[in-house]
Amino acid sequence: MITLCMDTSHRFLVLALYDEDNLLASIEEEIPKRQSEEIFPKLNEVMAKANKKPMDIDQIVISKGPGSYTGVRIAMSIAKVICALRKIPLYTISTLQLYAGNEDCRVVLDARGGRVYTACYKDTKEIESASVKEIDEIDIGDMALVGDGSLFGKEDNYPSIAKNFILVKDAWELAENVHLVVPEYLKSIDAYKVTK
Repeated sequence: MITLCMDTSHRFLVLALYDEDNLLASIEEEIPKRQSEEIFPKLNEVMAKANKKPMDIDQIVISKGPGSYTGVRIAMSIAKVICALRKIPLYTISTLQLYAGNEDCRVVLDARGGRVYTACYKDTKEIESASVKEIDEIDIGDMALVGDGSLFGKEDNYPSIAKNFILVKDAWELAENVHLVVPEYLKSIDAYKVTK
């Protein structure tokens, strides 16, 4: 079973090709705002590294957000088209859970305007629901921080997102109808207001 995994929800372009649970090839590049320009050449590169052709793909897994409004839609649009045309399964995973992988941690990803997308995980289970919060509302405590730690005066900490796709395999959600898959946005209208 050949699985293509894609994440374009944050600052990275992540593409991974698996045969069952074995990683054949992957690309993880920090290219904010350029994922749409780079995704097809990089997809060709991953397929070539794995010595596979697009018709070899049996299923696709994508992150569904939260994240960049445009970013989330890049991988999602491509996956929906391929899965609809080829009649292959499409799975989704929360971006926050994807970043957490199997770590006990708080994930924080920049939501702009002094806000972050955040959730806490323990034993691969969500123990604090995904939400968008003001940075100063968050008590980091002694949990490990994954993501944009620099927003809290700490180091940024990004896992191997390509490898995390398999680590969170039990949390993949099968889309019953690929046409009805939509991004998960946590922002309210107020979140788009400019703050001073």
